[in-house]
Amino acid sequence: MTSLDRSSRPVYEYGQVKLYQADCLEWMAGQAKNSFHACVTDPPYGLVEYTEAQQVKLRRGKGGVWRIPPSYDGHTRSPLPRFTTLTEADLKQLQKFFQEWGEGLQRILVPGAHVVVAANPLVSHLVSTSLAKAGLQRRGEIARLVQTMRGGDRPKNAHKEFPDVSVMPRSQWEPWVLFRKLPEGAIADNLRKWKTGGLRRIGDELPFGDVIRSAPTGRKEREIAGHPSLKPQDFLRRLVRAMLPMGEGVILDPFAGSGSTLAAAEALGYDSVGVELDPAYIEIARTAISELSRLKVGGGTT
Repeated sequence: MTSLDRSSRPVYEYGQVKLYQADCLEWMAGQAKNSFHACVTDPPYGLVEYTEAQQVKLRRGKGGVWRIPPSYDGHTRSPLPRFTTLTEADLKQLQKFFQEWGEGLQRILVPGAHVVVAANPLVSHLVSTSLAKAGLQRRGEIARLVQTMRGGDRPKNAHKEFPDVSVMPRSQWEPWVLFRKLPEGAIADNLRKWKTGGLRRIGDELPFGDVIRSAPTGRKEREIAGHPSLKPQDFLRRLVRAMLPMGEGVILDPFAGSGSTLAAAEALGYDSVGVELDPAYIEIARTAISELSRLKVGGGTT
C-alpha cells in the first residue's frame, strides 16, 4: 500500500473508529472544512522523542532522549522523555510545529469545537502560545492529578553531597491545555447548528471540572497497548465524554499512538478518527482499540 493510499482510506476500522496511517499535517490538509467536533490528543511534546532514531533506542531499552526509570515498589515504570535535554532550536521547532498544527485544526474543526492537548509543566506554555497564535481561543487547563516519577531527583553525581536537595519538584499533576475554535454567535446558536461550543456536564448538579483525579495507567492496560505515554481509560473516558456536549459529533486524535483515545470514544459510543504515522503503533492499535474499549473502568463512562 502506498503512502497516498494509507492517508486516503483507513488502515483499520472498528465499531465507530477509523484509523489512518499518515503524517497528521499532510492528512489534515486533505480533510474537508468543518469535519470534526472536537480534538483530544496526546502529542509528542518535544517531537524529538518520537523520531525514528529515538524510538529505536526506546524499544531497545537504551534510553537516548528517553529516561528509563527504575522499578519502584515492585512496579516497572514507563519511560519518560527528557524534556530538559531539548535545545533552544528544538523548542523553537516545537512552537513552529504546534502553530502550523493549530492552523490546520482551525480549518477542519467546526465552530465552537474544543481542542484538549496533553502537555507537561516544562513545555505547556510553549504549546499554548503556539495554539493561540494559530487563532484558537484559550479556555484554560485541565489538571490530571497523578503521581509520576518525573522530578524529585537529587543533583546528578552528587546525591550524598546534597542529600536534602531536589533539582525540580516531583510532578504530581499533568496539564492538558484547553482551547476552542471561536463559535458562531451565541453559544446556544452554535449548539443548535454545530452541536458544540460548550462542555458536557457530569450531571444536573455537577458541571465538568478542570481537575480530574487519576491513577497511573494500570498494568493490564499497558499490556494491551504498549505505548510509553499511555493514559488510563478511566481518565480518557471522562475527558472525551465532556468534549461533545450533546453526545453528537466526531472526535479527532491526530497523534493516535496505540489508540487509547479512540478506544475511549468507542466505549462512549462516539464516532472517532485517529491518525498515526508509526507503523509499530498502528499494529498495536489494531488489537488495543477493541480490547481497551471493552474494559470496565470506574467512573469514566457515566
